[in-house]
Amino acid sequence: MITRKRLAAGVCALLAALTAGLALPAGATAGEPTGEDSPQVDLVLDVSGSMRTKDIDGGTRMAAAKQAFNEVLDATPEDVRLGIRTLGADYPGDDRKTGCKDTAQLYPVGPLDRVEAKTAVATLVPTGWTPIGPALLKAADDFADGDGSKRIVLISDGEDTCAPLDPCEVAREIAAKGIGLTIDTLGLVPNTRMRQQLSCIAEATGGTYTSVEHADELTDRVNQLVDRAADPVVTPVATEGADTCAKAPALKSGLYTDREEFGQQRWYRVDVEPGQELRASVSVAADRSVNPSYGVLLRAVTVHGREIVRGEAAGTGRTDVVSAGLRHPKAESDEEDAPAETVCLQVTHSFSAASGVKTTPGLPLELTVDVVDGPDQADDVAAFGLGRGWWLLGVLVVAGFLAGLIWGWLSRWRVAVWRTN
Repeated sequence: MITRKRLAAGVCALLAALTAGLALPAGATAGEPTGEDSPQVDLVLDVSGSMRTKDIDGGTRMAAAKQAFNEVLDATPEDVRLGIRTLGADYPGDDRKTGCKDTAQLYPVGPLDRVEAKTAVATLVPTGWTPIGPALLKAADDFADGDGSKRIVLISDGEDTCAPLDPCEVAREIAAKGIGLTIDTLGLVPNTRMRQQLSCIAEATGGTYTSVEHADELTDRVNQLVDRAADPVVTPVATEGADTCAKAPALKSGLYTDREEFGQQRWYRVDVEPGQELRASVSVAADRSVNPSYGVLLRAVTVHGREIVRGEAAGTGRTDVVSAGLRHPKAESDEEDAPAETVCLQVTHSFSAASGVKTTPGLPLELTVDVVDGPDQADDVAAFGLGRGWWLLGVLVVAGFLAGLIWGWLSRWRVAVWRTN
């Protein structure tokens, strides 16, 4: 049986989670794009020797990539700052140390000169190694500062050949910097190991992985990713939680990202004025192999350590992300200048690393904070359970009472008539 307490907790978690999709208040709230900075995209293309292989629509992989790039360059929105970086394009030799440094910026991220960019792409010839890790490290520095979205689109037909520098670990390090950089990956005619590696790179930064076996698929997908960079989005703000509430950063309404080590807890502080309501939700993602059975706990407590409300959720290995949410309404005060209440938010997760998996950097977490005007008591669903449905319940009770009276009167009248006859 679902108890009233569990039902209320479920409603609170659902409403808190929904706040992630609500528009944030106008103004310079944390995590909201200002619209002043253009989106930036860096196309990172594998030009290693294997790109000579003829298995995409009867042509080479390189030919398919060039065709896709030409069409993408023609369709790139004017407000997007686009660049092109290569890996494996210049060194044809067998020296691994030299081959793993073979990455260069073919066209800088900035205003797009379509003719110049197409001319640069036309000169590419499949040549050398596949230094994906080193190329991603360099690509992360290709972007100008600013609050606009930043996206790397990596196109490769093979695994990295520069181990032990693991490109998946490189992607995690990039994500841990909190610069809001997303990496999307596309695998040309992929095998299982390549698919796993490119998927891991994308997942580490919240990006996507796509398998490609035809030239038109490649063109369409790259176009979609470039267009996505131009879409207005809420950019998370990097923050760093503390190990105690007293040292925690003070947050306002917005979307935040952080990293949490295994077995660690993170604290954040939010001020809630009388008559306001705090809505918060947190998602923790497993960007590496973890043991099954895990959970996340989000608690709101006072500065003195008394728990106010909590939200929790558990997983069993079927999903890589687990989320929890909560709501805390601050009652109105009779005092005219009543102070705000400092609410401490504690995030804890029970993920554990699988054998041999690195534990650093910590798992990525995304925290949504929304402080809004609290509902009127007459409309407060949390306080009354049914909210405005009470008036309907009242009508039904009155109608039932009157119907009972009428039915009783009719029954007595029928009995009286029967006895008379």
